[in-house]
Amino acid sequence: MTSIELILACLLGGALIGYTGGVLGIGGGLLAIPLLGLILGMDQQTAQGTALIMVVPAVLLTVRQYHRRNHIDFRRAALGAISSIIFTWLGARLALGMDAILLRRIYSIFVMAIALYYFDQSLGFSRRRRRSDKPRPDPESFGQLWYIVVGMMAGLAGGVFGVGGAVLVVPFLTSRMGYSQTGAQGLALSMIIPGTLVALATYAFHGQTTWQVGIPMAIGSLMLVPFGVRLAYRLPENRLKFIFACMLVLIMALLLVRA
Repeated sequence: MTSIELILACLLGGALIGYTGGVLGIGGGLLAIPLLGLILGMDQQTAQGTALIMVVPAVLLTVRQYHRRNHIDFRRAALGAISSIIFTWLGARLALGMDAILLRRIYSIFVMAIALYYFDQSLGFSRRRRRSDKPRPDPESFGQLWYIVVGMMAGLAGGVFGVGGAVLVVPFLTSRMGYSQTGAQGLALSMIIPGTLVALATYAFHGQTTWQVGIPMAIGSLMLVPFGVRLAYRLPENRLKFIFACMLVLIMALLLVRA
């Protein structure tokens, strides 16, 4: 593949990933990592570092789009972001010292666990809603410590896996703290912005980034993120969760093929 063909392929791939990330509120990195390993033959750490180049601007734009449609409480996001920074750095250092194959297998288990959770949420959503008289928790009732803990969870996952911190905490925000799916996605992405920058810097410092691939993917991603966010607000919540779960299963399949 020539340099021009590679750039065009990365632009197209980034655009499709950006659209998907906008719909699902995941920044697109979860899908980019297995594709980089499968198509370009990158090891797990390099794929994670390269995906972060695309993820940083995509997350920034996605958060802006979510904030325009549903106000994000950036004070709460800042609490999570502060703790996220420290744990992202710790997670990234841990990941860089691990065997690449072992890291990919752990990553696969991580993705599968989240997929199973979302399948349960989406397929049983209507049935549980009809039979449960328990009111949905009020996000306003949770104190600052909760958001610090959420940031720690997001940071550790984001550091170890390069991406995925927002994916990990969205189920917690929806099931335990009463956020809507889109509200949780917007808040979670806001929390991980500083930590994602730390993760990118850490991977780049250790030579685990390929900028000539990551930059065109980032440009392509930015083109379609707004359209993905627009679709997210049009879909019913249980359908959005089901699509999310299906996408995670696809990601796991790609990882197993690569392994």
